[in-house]
Amino acid sequence: MKTSRALALAIVPIAATLACGSATTAANGASGGIAGDTTATVASTGTGAGRESAAPAAATGTPTGNAAAAAGQPVAKPGEPAPPTSTKPVTVSRNPAKRPTVTGVRFARHAGFDRVVIDLAGPTTGYSVGWTDALTYDASGDPVGLTGGAYLQVRLTPAAAHDSAGNATWKGPRKVAANLPNVRHIVNNGDFEGVVSVGLVLARKAGFRVLAQSGPSRIVIDVAH
Repeated sequence: MKTSRALALAIVPIAATLACGSATTAANGASGGIAGDTTATVASTGTGAGRESAAPAAATGTPTGNAAAAAGQPVAKPGEPAPPTSTKPVTVSRNPAKRPTVTGVRFARHAGFDRVVIDLAGPTTGYSVGWTDALTYDASGDPVGLTGGAYLQVRLTPAAAHDSAGNATWKGPRKVAANLPNVRHIVNNGDFEGVVSVGLVLARKAGFRVLAQSGPSRIVIDVAH
């Protein structure tokens, strides 16, 4: 009987040890599984958070660098100006010895702004650029007939869009569909008494700036997106 009790007492610690070992192994296995799931959840949440934080920036901001290139949008070049912010009218007076003629208009999309270039043959001239409620043709007062969210009226003076024989020097149609993010149409809406009028039909009112450049002479209007 004593021998049987001794054997029983010896077996109990071994069984307890084995039980603890099994429990520890099970706990480690479970813990490892939970840790793995938690890591997966964190990675999933992290990826989701990354997508959520990136999405508004892509939707409401202007992508830059590789993001802009991937989206097919222009990337700002070194030294290129930032989009304009002022909406105040601009007037610059000049009195060139010879009145220049307007030969046409060009336009392009830049990073954060649209650019319209009015080409001149002759010296740089004066200009005024400001907002108007609607675009009309000079002299007649007839409406241009293009609808937008805002309108910028550009007037060059002294200037002409015809030569001494009365032939038009403005190349191309009087209404040009630019279809840029903000500048939708460009209109030659006046060539009257030494003033050439160019109207910009915009999607919305935004900051703009005006630059006069030479070699060749041109008036540059940048309008923010």
